[in-house]
Amino acid sequence: MTPEPRETVLLNCSVFDAVTDTPRDDAAVWVDAGGGIRAVGPPDDVLAEARSAGPAGPEIVDLGGGVVLPGLANMHVHLSLGLPGKLGSAVQRANLAELTLLMADSARRALLAGVTTVRLVGESRGADFALRKGIDNGAVDGPRIFTAGQALCCTGGHGWDADAVEADGADGFRRATRQQIRAGADLIKVCISGGIAGEHEAIDTPQLTDDEMAAVIGVAHDWGRKVTAHAGPADSIRRAVELGLDCVEHGYELDDHVTRLMAERGVWYVPTIVVSRCKEFFEASGVPRWLMDRALSAGPRHWESLRLALANGVPIALGTDMPPHAEYDGTTATVRELEFMVEAGMPALDALRSATVRPIEWLGRLDDLGTLEPGKRADLIVVDRDPSRDISALRTLHLVMKDGIVYRDDRGLTARTTP
Repeated sequence: MTPEPRETVLLNCSVFDAVTDTPRDDAAVWVDAGGGIRAVGPPDDVLAEARSAGPAGPEIVDLGGGVVLPGLANMHVHLSLGLPGKLGSAVQRANLAELTLLMADSARRALLAGVTTVRLVGESRGADFALRKGIDNGAVDGPRIFTAGQALCCTGGHGWDADAVEADGADGFRRATRQQIRAGADLIKVCISGGIAGEHEAIDTPQLTDDEMAAVIGVAHDWGRKVTAHAGPADSIRRAVELGLDCVEHGYELDDHVTRLMAERGVWYVPTIVVSRCKEFFEASGVPRWLMDRALSAGPRHWESLRLALANGVPIALGTDMPPHAEYDGTTATVRELEFMVEAGMPALDALRSATVRPIEWLGRLDDLGTLEPGKRADLIVVDRDPSRDISALRTLHLVMKDGIVYRDDRGLTARTTP
């Protein structure tokens, strides 16, 4: 079982709270025994307040000048990733118990990589709901899960072979949407075009009619759920945006008009730029040659889409599609995605917010997550340098805390210390 959080004060650190533009130097963070943040401020003030709260006093953790920031949020995750090849075969062969354990291992690795919140956008056989409950109950180590359940697609559409729910016609998609909400979905994911992992489709293959897309969006919104769409071509995205879509995944072939429309209507973009430039991951995963060729050849146009979205002010949130913890160029896919976004023209501060406060804003949980402020949950990470100036500072991650519980501490800084 997960240990209980302890009354702790983090000292000798800077704090990037995701509210102000720069870290607060020489600060302290008081984490209470309930796993929440009680105070952030000058060390003497925080220590005095913490010591006055109870006779035992807090444990003191000297972070040695590290930078504390909110835990990362990855908005495009498949814990049961089933790409054609070895990964897909392993998922398909697994029974439900084996699948849940496979996903639990991926969840644990994601948390250790500093990802304290994930948005799942298409899982298999309902295992995500069981895993979410296990994590919430403290039986399993993993990030906070917000899940779409199974993705929705047309018959033979993108994701059908990865356990997406197939439907046709407006009534079929209404029923499929309601089924995911009944199962406990926090949001709805619908595949409106082809993609890189469908053998019998192209990236620009339109796959849903307007009345089918409207049915999904209408039902989801009536039930208080947002809708995100796997989508490649600009025209399919334009139609969905005009129908009220909330978020676009991938957007391999965005254009100037569509990105301006997305910005105007407040439609978010999760680029997953790593998936069109991750040759080594594809090779290690044993994907078919056609998939690798399609993904890598999409790279230049995908990059152009990201740059257009940045230039036209589309709200952007971090997402990888690759496992958040997957090794990539000497770091994780999560950190490499952020580096790519900066290389495409996003300021480091904006990139950092796209991985902290902004995803939480989309998820509607700013009341208790996303920033380091009193009253929020103590989901935080520690790095050696300021990532709001140099996003690659995230490569120095060495401590992860979620709900006030330390899950990773490479340097043994949180060994019990008396005040």
